[in-house]
Amino acid sequence: MQRRELITLLGGAAAAWPFSLRAQQPERIRHIGLLLPATANDAAFQAWLGAFLQGLALLGWTIGRNVRIETRWAGGNADDIRRHAAELAALAPDVILAHGASTAGRLLQATRTVPIVFPVVFDPVGAGLVDSLAQPGGNVTGFMSTEYSIGGKWLELLKQIAPSVTRVAVFRDTTTPTGSAMFGVIQAAAPSLGMEVNAVSMRDAGEIERAVAAFARSPNGGLILTASGLASLHRDLIITLAAQHKLPAVYFERVYAAAGGLISYGADFADMYRRAAGYVDRILKGEKPADLPVQAPTKYELVINLKTAMALGLTVPPSLLARADQVIE
Repeated sequence: MQRRELITLLGGAAAAWPFSLRAQQPERIRHIGLLLPATANDAAFQAWLGAFLQGLALLGWTIGRNVRIETRWAGGNADDIRRHAAELAALAPDVILAHGASTAGRLLQATRTVPIVFPVVFDPVGAGLVDSLAQPGGNVTGFMSTEYSIGGKWLELLKQIAPSVTRVAVFRDTTTPTGSAMFGVIQAAAPSLGMEVNAVSMRDAGEIERAVAAFARSPNGGLILTASGLASLHRDLIITLAAQHKLPAVYFERVYAAAGGLISYGADFADMYRRAAGYVDRILKGEKPADLPVQAPTKYELVINLKTAMALGLTVPPSLLARADQVIE
């Protein structure tokens, strides 16, 4: 082989080496943390988490190939949420997904640098998570689950499906500012519908059972469950008590109607988790939470459980059935 040919051959091979080595290197794996105020066997949260993972997959993220996920199930307990928030913050993942104001708030106390995305928060400004919806201003952003005006809508739906109701017990979480604010909205709407409302705290199961039993001693009662971590924690208990005491009830999310509740109206949480995957994707690709505005729901669902209505002796108006996104028979 001539010297000139050898130099040309070696030069071509050397130029190809870096490309070959780069092609063989594994793809960088990004780290996502999850903090959820539920137990790992909670069917609703599993479904929402599935929607999030589906959203990530559609954007090109595959567990084990280019992303790994660290999940913490806090079970709705404040001490566990605080502990898991500190653990996740210490791991310094690329981004953390946190459901609800209670979890996102604890994470914000633990870190001001790790990006945090909430798929569901009722009032992120009131909860102190962001400076404003348009300009979050820090390391947190996400999706607002609803607006306060929905409280009046819940009251109207209760009156439509159960016209005899004149007294309403409103479940609220007194540990969050949104609990009292939402009760105030419902209370303000009550006189125009000829209804009176009473607040019910839900710190623990015993308090809920005693409050519902006392409320049910008088006739023409109904229930409204407002959104919070405690509402998710005591979901089955509240649905059971409503059925036991023959109390028509309105819930803020479809999972309650699917589990035996009478009627629900609120944002589609699965859709919000899918949309949250889009924000996680953008952050992993270099965008900052401060530059991603908090978004409002794009899908609301009205779900009616006809089996529960029949058990309560209620006839659902045809006009209400026609508006329903889902009727459970």
